[in-house]
Amino acid sequence: METYYDPADLAAFGGIGKDAPELAKKFFDYYAEVFKEGELTEREKALIALAVAHTVQCPYCIDAFTRASLEKGSNLGEMTEAVHVAAAIRGGASLVHGVQMRKLAESLSM
Repeated sequence: METYYDPADLAAFGGIGKDAPELAKKFFDYYAEVFKEGELTEREKALIALAVAHTVQCPYCIDAFTRASLEKGSNLGEMTEAVHVAAAIRGGASLVHGVQMRKLAESLSM
């Protein structure tokens, strides 16, 4: 199946710095540091990244952090639950903007 997002492109991500190597190095150094074990485990960080990937709807990120989550020891139940957390937050954010819509609609109604 042909799609706009070619999964093979993910492997080429490192080449994004071809014409801006200093900026790319700073980004990739930061990125690597963020995902190191810290107060959160690498497994927890991969689950967070998987949830965020679904929120920002990045297919490359979904591929990468599905693999990372499995490699770091998460199971499909944990990963599915993380995606539901993302969906709940995203859905809640849409609904809470309904408060703004209702306030404006009520102020415009006579």
